[in-house]
Amino acid sequence: MHVVGKRNGPQAAPLNGARTPNWTMNPYHFLADLVAVVHFGYVAFVVLGLVAILAGLVRQWAWTRNFWFRTIHLLLIAVVVIESLGGIVCPLTTWERALRGLDAEAGQPGSFVGRIVNRLLFFDLPEWVFRVLHCMFGAAVLMTFVLAPPRWPWSKTHARS
Repeated sequence: MHVVGKRNGPQAAPLNGARTPNWTMNPYHFLADLVAVVHFGYVAFVVLGLVAILAGLVRQWAWTRNFWFRTIHLLLIAVVVIESLGGIVCPLTTWERALRGLDAEAGQPGSFVGRIVNRLLFFDLPEWVFRVLHCMFGAAVLMTFVLAPPRWPWSKTHARS
């Protein structure tokens, strides 16, 4: 029995004659989107980490002086600065582009999430602008590390946080 306005199973023809969308995702598309989300997480950790450190110094939050958090934060921005100064394309960007190139539907921009993440991560600006921004941000992170250093985990005087 066919009910008007409903489809009989996944292979039913659309009622208006339009092409039925393919709801299956190519695995390369999925992996490329996953890499884009991980890349966004990396950037968010670095940017929001500095915001949290600055707010924590003002509000005297002990966790913002955590040695491991601060060291990982400094190392992550150091990698970005070194890549920027060396003219090296981020490996996550390279990996995502390679996965999108393996996609049989290479002309497709990715899923909704992949498109949104890419719009947040990538801007059409000259390379020197990014180099300057990366270096300035790295200098700001280094300054917080030096001027408000983390509490060393092996120090006997530091309070556990």
